[in-house]
Amino acid sequence: MEQLHGVLVLDKPRGLSSAQCTNRLKRLGQKKIGHAGTLDPMARGVLLILLGQATKLSGHIMSGGSKTYVAEVEFGRSTDTWDDDGQTLSALSAEELALTVVDNPRFCDSLREAVHGWVGISEQSVPPYSAAKHEGRPLYSLARAGRPAPAKMKTIEISQAEVLWVEPPRASFRVVCSSGTYIRSLAHSLGVRFGCGAVLTELIREYSHPFGLDMAVALDAVCEHPEILRERLLSVTAALPDWPVLRVLPEDGPMVKNGMPLPASRAHLTEEGAFCEWKEGDKAVLVAADGSPLALAEAALHGGMPAWTVLRGLWT
Repeated sequence: MEQLHGVLVLDKPRGLSSAQCTNRLKRLGQKKIGHAGTLDPMARGVLLILLGQATKLSGHIMSGGSKTYVAEVEFGRSTDTWDDDGQTLSALSAEELALTVVDNPRFCDSLREAVHGWVGISEQSVPPYSAAKHEGRPLYSLARAGRPAPAKMKTIEISQAEVLWVEPPRASFRVVCSSGTYIRSLAHSLGVRFGCGAVLTELIREYSHPFGLDMAVALDAVCEHPEILRERLLSVTAALPDWPVLRVLPEDGPMVKNGMPLPASRAHLTEEGAFCEWKEGDKAVLVAADGSPLALAEAALHGGMPAWTVLRGLWT
């Protein structure tokens, strides 16, 4: 199969890393491939695969968007990775677990209170086994080498959080959060709060801006029937539904390809040639007369005049 250009909404299976998923698709002839937003091997759900020219959308496609996760947590033990795939560091006895969680009449209400308390902007502990870097090295690399790294914190925002069910010592919650939020850290924080330890046992990403699981296709289905890849591939413009699509006049195409700012008055919405309202800082996709993508652009003043400045070229 020839190199394709576009975005595939993949339902990543549990047990494979994001990189392993792209490697399997690479065998279908897709040498230029990447992904937006990493999922841990234990997680499944929405993973955006970028093919060909769409690899240039990385850093833009999920910008400012949220993610939705459903997670399951087991209380009473802790691991080095804060999830079920790690080495157990501690575990409560059956008697201790019953006293702290299972037979605790306040546990369910306290858990709902704790999860609801996540809503808002806060600082989150970064897991010691993560891709976050210290002095140029990923934390997981330092942890595997037995080298302690300083605790890292990051700012996150959670807009919605709710407990779905509680069956002590297990529970499930759903969160809508900013990109980069560690769900393992949320699970770990519950274990710290209740003084019993907690690990993430299951994680599903239901939504990764701007797409949900309802649009995702299984990895095995694509690998077994490669024609599905072409059928389910989204164009660059479809992958950026919040970005207006502006048609560039044929004589202005070379200007865009040379990275020169395009006067705002010379770009029009593709629908009926309407003029696009210009606002500094807005983003848009510039396309040629035939609809082929030319560039990602941002509204900015150039020489005191409104213009669309090229962020990333997309032409082939």
